[in-house]
Amino acid sequence: MNFEKNNMFERILVVGGNSFSGSHFAAELVNKGQNVLSISRSDRVSSLFLPEKWNFSKKISVPFKKIDLRTDTEELYDLVNDFRPELVVNFAAQGMVAESWERPIDWYQTNVLAQISFHDVLRGSHEFKRYVHVTTPEVYGNSDGWVKENIFYKPSTPYAASRASCDLHLLTYFNGHNFPVVFTRAANVYGAGQQLYRIIPRAIIAALTGQKLNLHGGGLSERSFVHIKDVVDATYQVATSGILGECYHISTNKIISISNLVEEVAKIFGLRLKDICEFGKDRLGKDHSYMLDSAKIRSELDWKDTISLEEGLLDVKTWVVENLTEINSMSLNYEHKV
Repeated sequence: MNFEKNNMFERILVVGGNSFSGSHFAAELVNKGQNVLSISRSDRVSSLFLPEKWNFSKKISVPFKKIDLRTDTEELYDLVNDFRPELVVNFAAQGMVAESWERPIDWYQTNVLAQISFHDVLRGSHEFKRYVHVTTPEVYGNSDGWVKENIFYKPSTPYAASRASCDLHLLTYFNGHNFPVVFTRAANVYGAGQQLYRIIPRAIIAALTGQKLNLHGGGLSERSFVHIKDVVDATYQVATSGILGECYHISTNKIISISNLVEEVAKIFGLRLKDICEFGKDRLGKDHSYMLDSAKIRSELDWKDTISLEEGLLDVKTWVVENLTEINSMSLNYEHKV
């Protein structure tokens, strides 16, 4: 990661610091000597999912405070006034596509209403300089061919609609209040420390334990998978050098079907696709393809992905194997938090 002295921020607030991407981003910044405060609505998770505990040669600790954007407005106001962040990077969101159909109000409360309240708190901070909003390609809906950065949204699930709503809200703040926002949309992010229900760690666990995973729709949908280390690097480059009001796609140029991805995992263990999965019906509103054109961040910010899918899969395999005893005591299913 490139940390030019003139690009260093005095104080960085990472929102959603317990998330997969947020925890990696915050830990990397602390490792590089930046002054970081991480917040999340939940208590610190198991060290298994905190890269600060196992991903660096020297011992580091990410300063953390539990704050819920939905309910702790006064506490959040005090924190912003006390910490006075120059840069805010927001990874916080209620995720999961299929589950958003069941209680959509939870997704709108977290991804829209709580975010709006937070942005109003930030507008009152005089030392606040830049805000990176980590959003999602889900807002585009199903793509036919490579998609460039745009606001032609076609969300197909409550989750996607909630994220698109927040994006549009932020654009009104940028245009009306000069709110210093810049957006990122990353392809499917993966790496060591990811939630166990995600496709790559889940496939590796299946290969190791015989607990077969369900491939929705036969695994025909197509995605690009980008390693978390490349995403952390891209996010910081956008934070320091991205043009305000703009969006940057973070993606590799390699597209692979989910079934072929799982087959690649199976091959690592000398297995076949059918050995580690079973096939089920597709999820409601699932988009067949995401193909993010990342030429903009490559040309404007000189970013490039450096970790191949083959290398990345081995990285996740190592993490799973080293922690398999603890993993076997955990649920492999998504658990919704209200």
